[in-house]
Amino acid sequence: MENTLKRLLAAEVQAEELVSLANAEREQLIALTLQEVQQAELAFKSKIPELRANLLEKAEAHAAQTVAELNKRYESKKASLRLLAEDNRVKAVTIATDFLLRVGLPS
Repeated sequence: MENTLKRLLAAEVQAEELVSLANAEREQLIALTLQEVQQAELAFKSKIPELRANLLEKAEAHAAQTVAELNKRYESKKASLRLLAEDNRVKAVTIATDFLLRVGLPS
């Protein structure tokens, strides 16, 4: 029975050593992971200005394209309105001329 108790005690000591080693390994892994996370965070923070610049560049390009499209539509509409105005002016002159010829010029 004494041998059994010694073996159990030795097994318990060995188990405690394994638990202690596992805890130390876990703590090391946690510390390493935290360090990697901090490095990744620093790397990301250092890229923020570049990311912001890229996004601003894309936004400005998109805005410039939108402005160009709006200007093109505006110019097209302006040309259509000018043609319509000219056509209406010609019609108005024709109608006024016909009216004056029918009624006669005021004396």
